[in-house]
Amino acid sequence: MSSPIHRRHLLVGGAVALIGAAPGQEPVTEALRTLERRSGGRLGVGIVDTARGTSAGWRQHERFTQASSFKLSLAAMILAEAERGRLALTDVLRWPRDDLLPHSPVTAAAIAGSLPIRDLARAAVVTSDNTAANVLLRRIGGPARLTAFWRSTGDRISRLDRYEPALNVTPPGTSLDTTTPAAMAATVGRLLRGKVLQPASRTVLGDWMIAADTGRQRLRAGFPNDWRAGDKTGTGGAAGHPIFVDLAFGAPPGRAPLIVTAYFESPAAMASAEAEAVLAAVGRIAAGSAK
Repeated sequence: MSSPIHRRHLLVGGAVALIGAAPGQEPVTEALRTLERRSGGRLGVGIVDTARGTSAGWRQHERFTQASSFKLSLAAMILAEAERGRLALTDVLRWPRDDLLPHSPVTAAAIAGSLPIRDLARAAVVTSDNTAANVLLRRIGGPARLTAFWRSTGDRISRLDRYEPALNVTPPGTSLDTTTPAAMAATVGRLLRGKVLQPASRTVLGDWMIAADTGRQRLRAGFPNDWRAGDKTGTGGAAGHPIFVDLAFGAPPGRAPLIVTAYFESPAAMASAEAEAVLAAVGRIAAGSAK
């Protein structure tokens, strides 16, 4: 049996080698198809090249669980609400200690059980703090309000139905808490480069993504070292059916960015590091398409 490291090289090298075989989207699609086949899982990818105005991907219009990647849009909505005067980023929100969830590094360290809204939004993106996300969701009126925010931006697909941690598993036969790679790639593009947010807020959101510390081994690991890049991850799925998610932007200096969304439902026996290596391979494929 191949070692995890050897398998990672096979996954990455074989798929990325297909890029450059011919111009256009076909090499990207074929590389992603090959990567999925070799991984043994289910892969969904959306790639938008904002410099060229082109898009590509694989299973772009199929639904995948968002897991914690929804927190990027949640933070964007918080910034948008502040711009419209519906809340102040300096307002302090409180939560009972009983509401603390696992993986809440920022809120768990808040001795008083309270933080300003801006700090909670940053924590939701940078550290994927679960308690911060739930506190913010309650402040804006619940998951349905985030879904309404997506609709207001032109996203007719993405939906949020529940709070952390229930939202990490989509029950069979439902589309709860899901999106598609194409829909979310378009949404991330609008949040970072469109008119949903004012320029100052777009800068803040992008800076939070750059500071995020949960996705260093995912899409960004496949981007060249000199690229300016940021991301927001998600990890969820039912027992035996894990999903690894990453939403990223990246570009070399002076170039408009690529927007990449990736959703990988990995085989149950695959180690987390191997699953993240699949997303890193997606990053390399996307970066190769931008040359």
